[in-house]
Amino acid sequence: MKKEFLLISGLMLSSLAFAADPAAIDSLINLQGVVISANRVQVNRSSVPLTISVIDRDQIEASSESALLPVLSERVPGLFVTEKGITGFGVSSGSAGTVNIRGVGQGNKVLMLFDGQPQWAGVFGHSLPDTYVASDVERVEVIRGPGSLLYGSNAMGGVVNIITRQHRQEGRRTQARVMMGSYNTQKYMINNGYNVGNFSSFISLNHDRTDGHRADSKFDITNGFLNLGYKIDDHYKVTGDLSLAKYNTEDPGTITSPLLDHVMHILRGTTSFALENHHEKSSGALRVFYNWGHHKINDGHAPNADPRSFLFYSDDHNTGIQLYQSFRLVEGNTFTAGVDYKNWGGHAWNDTIKGAIGEVVDKSVHEVAGYAIMQQDLFDILSLNAGVRYEHSSAYGGEWVPQAGFALRPFEGNTIKGSFSKGYRSPTLRELYISYLPYSKANPDLKPESMLSYELSIGQRLLDNRLHAELTAFYIEGKDMISVVDRQMSNIGHFYNKGIEFETGYQILNNLSLDMNYSYLYMNKDIVAAPAHKFFAGATYMPGRFTLNLSVQSIFDLYTNVGSKPEDNRKEDYTVLNARASYRFGTRDKGLNLFVKGENLTATRYTINDGYPMPKATFMGGIDVTF
Repeated sequence: MKKEFLLISGLMLSSLAFAADPAAIDSLINLQGVVISANRVQVNRSSVPLTISVIDRDQIEASSESALLPVLSERVPGLFVTEKGITGFGVSSGSAGTVNIRGVGQGNKVLMLFDGQPQWAGVFGHSLPDTYVASDVERVEVIRGPGSLLYGSNAMGGVVNIITRQHRQEGRRTQARVMMGSYNTQKYMINNGYNVGNFSSFISLNHDRTDGHRADSKFDITNGFLNLGYKIDDHYKVTGDLSLAKYNTEDPGTITSPLLDHVMHILRGTTSFALENHHEKSSGALRVFYNWGHHKINDGHAPNADPRSFLFYSDDHNTGIQLYQSFRLVEGNTFTAGVDYKNWGGHAWNDTIKGAIGEVVDKSVHEVAGYAIMQQDLFDILSLNAGVRYEHSSAYGGEWVPQAGFALRPFEGNTIKGSFSKGYRSPTLRELYISYLPYSKANPDLKPESMLSYELSIGQRLLDNRLHAELTAFYIEGKDMISVVDRQMSNIGHFYNKGIEFETGYQILNNLSLDMNYSYLYMNKDIVAAPAHKFFAGATYMPGRFTLNLSVQSIFDLYTNVGSKPEDNRKEDYTVLNARASYRFGTRDKGLNLFVKGENLTATRYTINDGYPMPKATFMGGIDVTF
């Protein structure tokens, strides 16, 4: 009864009035727009068979979040992100920021991209959630399902393509923001965009810090981002970017097993260069990327134990080259071919002040791949899409990746999609080469994990695109999951998941809108961080210069722990209510904005990471200036 009441309450909340400015309204109405994550080139979202969610700049800006992942966790059906505090995700086993899509994600099974280029730590294979800064993002395209055809390893459960900001408007624009709130949390941001002639630049700087809602849970981070672009002529353009993040985080351990001195010092960086070409019947790019990190970690000790005598260090890298070209030689046809090369790995060791006490790993893996994908549009109502990829790894050999699907548009505003695709994940250096005796022994003969996905969706737009809704059903089956058997890493696991996802949005008036999403997930094997029911409803109302936002998220049947015995399993059900109010002086491009926001306003007690209770009600206030 509690679940039904909370869902009904959420539906009632979603019917509350909310408004947006004209730019945000236009963004919502045209949300289907174009996407680039499906075919590497711009295509209409309604013509590709994959289920893709798009989160645009206005939705990110309206959240006042400095981190990107919490926005995605609310706005994308079927996607869930683990959290453990007011801000900051951290790294290592006590961290949060794991992204699950349709119950697949732990162990880096959802691929995070910057402008189509993979981002993960080369040694342990985990994503880097604290480096995904909201102020640096133009939009996010999320493929809810395998994306390995174009992006290769680790795109098994899905793809989150973070498209970074470039300043395209003529002239200069500067934005600065200061936020302060609960638990001495402070957030500072400044960015500047400049465009003159054929040259453009965008630069930003962020700094977040908090004392945390628990003892020994301090966190601070400084992020910097730079993007430069130059249009050579009407056909060629070069871009380059650099992102750096330095952060320090404390992990207090679980409530039942607290830790002292569990401190992590992290330096992360990524840089890339691209040469893009755009012609009447062809377009493509050459992209080169390199991301790296240096980690210094004290794994801490129990309050009644001696401090550790050594620290863990690691240097990792993930570098590669991408070359692809798309051709439109026949009416209605798009053919894209590409080749990828990646080299990832690193060096990890334990060290004391007086010298090294033990090597952990010093390895790298090479991967090379070629792929082709073709899309054919027929009679303006049907699009057929098919492709194949072959990838060879120095660690496990070759892997074939097929994909096929259709998008049918039988009448105006209606789209029916169906697809079949394969996804896979390469074993990490930790699984291949790092043994944790007596608990688990590495296995250099591991094969990649893989899964097959089948999905069908139907979408409809009405009232001059002011109302839209989409319903998706999926079934996925995985094999060769990597697990510990007799204390050795082995390919033994199998699973299947199925479910439905629903999202809708309604622009009731020019100043009145609402949006909602819901997902249901059934798994034959219980895993943590994958709720069976996930519901979100949001509303924004802007009378005059005021903007009021209200949202609710309900999570049911979320496993926070899955043990070897049923009695060891632990579940959470919770609902959180969030609100934001702001008042603007001037315009969006030149003005001042005062705002205040509250999260978990009902002070719900809940846990996402087992043993790490989330904070009760938290409040932030700030000022945003644009000039």
